[in-house]
Amino acid sequence: MKFVPPLKQAILIKRYKRFLADITLPDGSIHIAHCANTGAMKGCAESEDIVWYSTSDNPKRKYPFSWEITQTKNNDFICINTLRANQVVEEALNNQSIKELNGFSSLQREVKYGAENSRIDILLKFEDKPDTYIEVKSVTLLENNKGYFPDAVTTRGQKHLRELIEMVEQGNRAVLFFAVMHSGINSVQAAQHIDPQYAKLLIEAKNKGVKIIAYKANFSIIDGIFDMSLNKKLPVILTETKLEN
Repeated sequence: MKFVPPLKQAILIKRYKRFLADITLPDGSIHIAHCANTGAMKGCAESEDIVWYSTSDNPKRKYPFSWEITQTKNNDFICINTLRANQVVEEALNNQSIKELNGFSSLQREVKYGAENSRIDILLKFEDKPDTYIEVKSVTLLENNKGYFPDAVTTRGQKHLRELIEMVEQGNRAVLFFAVMHSGINSVQAAQHIDPQYAKLLIEAKNKGVKIIAYKANFSIIDGIFDMSLNKKLPVILTETKLEN
């Protein structure tokens, strides 16, 4: 996934009101950037980190700058725009980079499903396999050299796990896809210390047949253009047990 036109660089002052951040441009001017992330963003929004932002030409937008990527003081890259996770997963699926999910005949996005009135991120249809419901989660929390999800209590995420279990019970395939958007993360596990109910439901989902996989985004800058692609499968760990799907 290429960021075209090229992203521009600024320095983070602070994030506030969840969706806004003050940034300093190279000329010293201070601007407000939109932050498309509802999470806690722990470790992703430290003062004086480098912010890579895109610019909208939509005259109706109050804040034309959108914070896309954080470059930390440790030189890790983190895609904090959660909208990008679905896009990079869809691109990887279309490029047949996710071997577990190759061979589909059609791909649909944001399809209504489930008893709790959800929308699945991606629905794959196959000629010779059941429909496959894929819920994508962006992973950006790094603690003690481990990646965790979620970074805040998520009742919405709990609902999605229940919906995926329901799809399996109806004879479909269901996948929880952890899109790891942090270059420093090399494994994923449930953040039981943050949301114990989510961790419990994740184990239940695994035991009831929901497939749980994680792929890590690779970040590169070529001729000034950021490129982000999912190319490395990571282990997913529940408590002390690695998931084998």
